[in-house]
Amino acid sequence: MDTLSPTRTVPEFEGLRVVAVGGGTGLSTLLRGLKRHVLSLSAIGAQPAPAAPYISRLTGIVTVTDDGGSSGRLRKELGVPPPGDIRNCMTALSDDEELLSQLFRYRFESGDLEGHSFGNLFLSALAGVCGDFALAVKLSSAILKTRGEIYPSSSNSNLQLDALMRNGQRVRGETNITASQSGIAHLRLVPDDAQPLPQALEAIEQADVISFGPGSLFTSIIPNLLVKGVPQAVQRSRALKVYVGNLMTQPNESTGLSASQHIQAIFEHAREKVFDYAMLNFVPVPAELRQRYADEGSEPMHNDLDAIRKLGVTPILGDYLDASHFARHATDRLANDLLNLPARLCQAAEAAK
Repeated sequence: MDTLSPTRTVPEFEGLRVVAVGGGTGLSTLLRGLKRHVLSLSAIGAQPAPAAPYISRLTGIVTVTDDGGSSGRLRKELGVPPPGDIRNCMTALSDDEELLSQLFRYRFESGDLEGHSFGNLFLSALAGVCGDFALAVKLSSAILKTRGEIYPSSSNSNLQLDALMRNGQRVRGETNITASQSGIAHLRLVPDDAQPLPQALEAIEQADVISFGPGSLFTSIIPNLLVKGVPQAVQRSRALKVYVGNLMTQPNESTGLSASQHIQAIFEHAREKVFDYAMLNFVPVPAELRQRYADEGSEPMHNDLDAIRKLGVTPILGDYLDASHFARHATDRLANDLLNLPARLCQAAEAAK
């Protein structure tokens, strides 16, 4: 196959092999847009034709360090990896958003199950039957008829985050870290020898496009890159590697950090330059919405483009803001630009010859 540094060209009829890395609502938002492009034989005749450019294989790699809410309770009581982020990604990829996806999202409001979602309970129960959480995710994905595969970045069921804060204190646990107002200086996994899922490494190494984010810097993106072997697999991959920047800063976790500081933190924790491009929103957040977020300690991300370029990363600016109710990524525009980026770079390289 012809090679164009830093990515490779892919004939359109073959489709792209895409890996999206992250967690939380950011990853599920991106996956919801990407699934419209997936060539799915099982969905022929039942769903609209996929949009071009096409995806032949879509993989989500999800962090498993959540220790709050329903996920945290199941993790503590049953010894399973936290299922919440994985369940969100599966429902985002589902072809049946009217029935089974609603069932998986359903959250009990009373009794002993109050706060639990059905999907979290189902995944945990299936993991108990199978004796393998990753297999439970695969079987659940088949039930939901997802247009892609979801893997936890590590099969370790007891991974925790440990943060050195800017004030010198250490804070253990994702919930405690996100609640701290001290600011995060450095993050590590406990235990620090968490092993990656082989299927996740295989998807990374075979990918044509790898994306990171959007999502919480220290609790959704970086934890995946702290799993041994994951940054190295990304570095070996000949894929186009892209960071999807957040629209807003996150209170406590990334307060005051610019886009380049987000990127610098990712590179420092991965100990690798794991992407070459950053997709960033250039559309201003409406004043009313901006004020609402300011009241919660959040502000629009500052895209310091010169500082980003000094890190060896090329900014890609686009209209990625959906401000209809909240500041959310416009998932279809974001997915379309991400998938068209390889072709754009190839065209630019040809024009430069």
